[in-house]
Amino acid sequence: MPREIPHISSLIAGCCRNDRNSQRDLYHGLYGYAMKICFRYVNKPEEAEELVSESFVKLFRNIGQFDGNRVGDTEALLKGWFKRIVVNTSIDYLRRTQLKTVNHEISDDDGTFVDAQENGMDKISYDEIIGAIRKLTPVYRTVFNLFVIEGFSHEEIAAQLGISVGASKSNLSKARNNLRKMITQQTDYRLYA
Repeated sequence: MPREIPHISSLIAGCCRNDRNSQRDLYHGLYGYAMKICFRYVNKPEEAEELVSESFVKLFRNIGQFDGNRVGDTEALLKGWFKRIVVNTSIDYLRRTQLKTVNHEISDDDGTFVDAQENGMDKISYDEIIGAIRKLTPVYRTVFNLFVIEGFSHEEIAAQLGISVGASKSNLSKARNNLRKMITQQTDYRLYA
């Protein structure tokens, strides 16, 4: 269960005043949350640390723009706002360093084929699924995460990554196919081992 951040409103107010103690407490309260998001996009702990640090700099620099007076749970609202900062920071980092975008338009031959005998999903653990996602190439992993986990549309992904909508769809299709192959291999291995 996620750790609750005590006195979130007072911490936000302190961060608006550049109070270092408030910033430290908010950092400790959101650190694990930010790391989990970053690990969706990068594999190395030092890269994730760098992204988390950069995200917190942006958070503290722009905390005055956060509207904590809206109706709702202030902590949930802050986490949603911070999540967008972390995701955008991760995308910017990948765009700068790793994404060699496959700008391949999807064609009629690139359709997704469903294997009627696939039934291994109930035999695979969460950690194995996450491990398989992390084995995807950076571009496939990024498009998959943005579409499946973050809920972005293909139009939003295309705009974020500077690719066409067709390339986003194609990359998602290829990511799913690669995941399907990896997961099928893992479940087949267990069946015959």
